[in-house]
Amino acid sequence: MLNHAVDRKRCASCEHWRGWRQPGEEPGTVIIEAETAEGLCLGGGWDNSERRARSACGHWRIWEVLNQTTP
Repeated sequence: MLNHAVDRKRCASCEHWRGWRQPGEEPGTVIIEAETAEGLCLGGGWDNSERRARSACGHWRIWEVLNQTTP
């Protein structure tokens, strides 16, 4: 398991990404399974495409669950 910083604005912390993840124990982080973790993008810039957790795009929007844990 890896901690990923939300402020990097990558797929792992995006509302559109559907890969496995959970909010990190530390504020501003997301836990992902591995560097190569993948998930489907739904409604974002890569709609209906598999994307890696650490990919980026211009349509990033914070994962709603994180709004409660990110300062």
